[in-house]
Amino acid sequence: MSTVATYAVSGMSCQHCIDSVTAEVGKLDGVAQVDVDLGAGTATVTSAAPLELDAVREAVDEAGFDLADPPLVS
Repeated sequence: MSTVATYAVSGMSCQHCIDSVTAEVGKLDGVAQVDVDLGAGTATVTSAAPLELDAVREAVDEAGFDLADPPLVS
């Protein structure tokens, strides 16, 4: 069974931003899919199990962006 979580990401403005976040978050263990919505400023992640928030935060940081506060979108 997969888990879907949507994270608020600040600072994205272009296709390169989408590609960077998708690539970095996609490297996390268990991630099956990353869908970035530039207009909403979100990244929806489908994974095999819930991800550690710190791991997602580090991946987004590596892409050059920050998780917004609060980081999870309900």
